[in-house]
Amino acid sequence: MNTRNRTPSEYIGYGLYLYFSGLSLRRASERLSSCFVKRNHVSIWNWIQKYKPKKLSNKRKRIEEYIIDETIIKVGSDYMWLWIAIEPEDREILGINISLERNMFVTERFLSGLIKAHGEHPVSTDGGTWYPQACKFLKLDHHLHSPFEKSIIERTMQYVKDRTECFDNYFPCNKKKCKLKHVINWLNLFVGYHNKELKTLK
Repeated sequence: MNTRNRTPSEYIGYGLYLYFSGLSLRRASERLSSCFVKRNHVSIWNWIQKYKPKKLSNKRKRIEEYIIDETIIKVGSDYMWLWIAIEPEDREILGINISLERNMFVTERFLSGLIKAHGEHPVSTDGGTWYPQACKFLKLDHHLHSPFEKSIIERTMQYVKDRTECFDNYFPCNKKKCKLKHVINWLNLFVGYHNKELKTLK
């Protein structure tokens, strides 16, 4: 991880850790500045964009099923669909995506990415018509959420939404034809932090 002012990588990592632990950009920068190196909130924002997050692990693990849901998030003045897939045992996030639309084609692409990374497994959803259609096309077993499945996916979705509700309010993307790379970077970093924290709690 490199920045123009050559902030040591361990300080960048700590600043990102503070932010994804729940502190605002300003509070995270204040904590970092008081303990190690003086950096402002813009620096931490830039680290989020410059740091190249690792892809979600492609290492095959034992997965019973995909529990999937989607929700609306606000990015600047726009609303987008956030898609998340988790597995029930460890509740790790297996896949995450954003889209402008919610339909069978978007769902099929999301599921195809999960299959490529983790193999074919049954799919649990809330029953939106786009899910059984996509599962039928990909020849995946589909069923509606059980009360347990519904509970854990809703908690995960709310957890992510709580951290994203102010995401782009102060740093909107003003680039022409923005591909939302900054949002994807943020989400991948967040997922990496989330999954790592789950492992430390075992």
